[in-house]
Amino acid sequence: MNVEERIKSTDEIPLNRRTIIHLMLVANTINEHLGHALKPFDISIQQFNVLRILRGQKGKPANLSTLNERMVTKMSNTTRLVDKLIMKKFVERHTCPSNRRKIEIRITTKGNEQLSKMDVLIAETETDLLKQFTTNELEHLNLLLNKF
Repeated sequence: MNVEERIKSTDEIPLNRRTIIHLMLVANTINEHLGHALKPFDISIQQFNVLRILRGQKGKPANLSTLNERMVTKMSNTTRLVDKLIMKKFVERHTCPSNRRKIEIRITTKGNEQLSKMDVLIAETETDLLKQFTTNELEHLNLLLNKF
């Protein structure tokens, strides 16, 4: 992808700025494809991320702080994400019996079942997005991105 062509710039963009724009364009492309894969489930990428975090808890509850810490995209509206997942019956929220100020969030059976179906589509999308790269190129790209 040529950045200048993509943003229709006739001027050459300085390398630092071009690199940042390039990363932003790639991130947007990835988000568009992942969002499209999740569309049949009426779920956002952030909600999908919450479900994966809760599945990773292996049955143990999580709280909003845990979810916020582990989110790929940091945001302040985790409560709203959880509320939407509760409405879909993908997660449950309970008040901790020993500490009423503590809220516990768990993925439901329905949430796990739907997440398994989403996993298949997301894996296909990831494969499609990265099909032009070799394993060595992906490993090298990850080493470079680790410098952030």
